[in-house]
Amino acid sequence: VQLQASGGGLVQAGGRLRLSCAASGGSFSTYVMAWFRHTPGKEREFVAAISRSGGTTYYADSVKGRFTISRDNAKNSVYLQMNNLKPEDTAVYYCAADIRGILSGGTYYFVDQYDYWGQGTQVTVSS
Repeated sequence: VQLQASGGGLVQAGGRLRLSCAASGGSFSTYVMAWFRHTPGKEREFVAAISRSGGTTYYADSVKGRFTISRDNAKNSVYLQMNNLKPEDTAVYYCAADIRGILSGGTYYFVDQYDYWGQGTQVTVSS
């Protein structure tokens, strides 16, 4: 499975960006998908996760109400719409796939839950 993230960039505070992650080489519709982010000096941080059908989503408290995760199984893609961006959202954003395909309320935020990772896309929010 290969994941290719894109859509990052430089934006002013209050702006918006839409990240995309295209999957290839596997059965995308059977995977739980997620977005994480990483800032130097910190651990990789959970941002959002989405079930196989897209019917269930989870968000970190820090992005709830501002970010929306979605997926298009026909296009083998997952998206992260980020609105009202803040400087503290600055990070490298990674998409990830859990091939077990079960979105559990107890484990979706663990890095080790995910089997495949994209290469990351930089998001920089200026104040």
